[in-house]
Amino acid sequence: MKHIEIESLKVVAPIKLASIPTSLDLETSEKKKEKVLNDYREKLSEHQDIMYAHNKYSVLICLQGMDTAGKDSLIREVFKEFNPRGVVVHSFKTPSSNELEHDYLWRHYIALPERGKFAVFNRTHYENVLVTRVHPQYILSENIPGINNVEDITPAFWEKRFEQINNFESHISQNGMIVLKFFLHLGKEEQRQRLLRRLDKKKHNWKFSPGDLKERGHWEEYQAYYEEAINRTSKPHAPWYIIPADNKETARLLVAKAILEEVSRYKDIQEPVLEEAVAKNISQYREILSKESKE
Repeated sequence: MKHIEIESLKVVAPIKLASIPTSLDLETSEKKKEKVLNDYREKLSEHQDIMYAHNKYSVLICLQGMDTAGKDSLIREVFKEFNPRGVVVHSFKTPSSNELEHDYLWRHYIALPERGKFAVFNRTHYENVLVTRVHPQYILSENIPGINNVEDITPAFWEKRFEQINNFESHISQNGMIVLKFFLHLGKEEQRQRLLRRLDKKKHNWKFSPGDLKERGHWEEYQAYYEEAINRTSKPHAPWYIIPADNKETARLLVAKAILEEVSRYKDIQEPVLEEAVAKNISQYREILSKESKE
């Protein structure tokens, strides 16, 4: 299988999405990819167990991408070996009336993972600088002082929102959260084929919505706003990775590899050492329990 340097997918300088391929040939079979992915997810599961015992770090995985980019299946396949208590998935849809009574980051903040755990955000706080830029009228539902109509939403408004998102990620990172963000970079033609498959296969019909076609009509706008959001918010403490997503198996493998490599950098994440007083008396405790079984 072709060796891929995950660092090459990390955004460390301004990027142009149009110049980044949406497919990547790993020069191997789908069966081999699955085998490698299985190895990655087993190692991730083991690492999460250690992280849980260490109880100082948590991990936030942010997934963004156009409709049909494969976020749901990626979550299922990458995290299937995890202890169910060790990972929580949040799928953020249109804000509820209760969520709109708070600032736009509130619902994301309360969904952050506890120490020792992973959280996966399927769509994220970045929807607030993506969907709302394509459809700025949605901002009016947030009932923000000084924003009474679409004309009040100036470039300075978006500037401030990027600053708020950067501050949010900086804050949680400084308090022990490992933040990793993945853009599943899907080609427009591949999306067309996937939407057609949803229509052609009866068992997948439920996934199709006419709204998918409406949003597809804004493809170029979304690409421009994704590009800006990624360039404005990819930081060393909260990096973006651009993942070629035309092949779902390849995308899953790359995301798993990136997560594993990133969390493995934290050499201080170790299993706790047993207290000396307890370690000295292990034989005694074993003897007590052994006698108990004979009574």
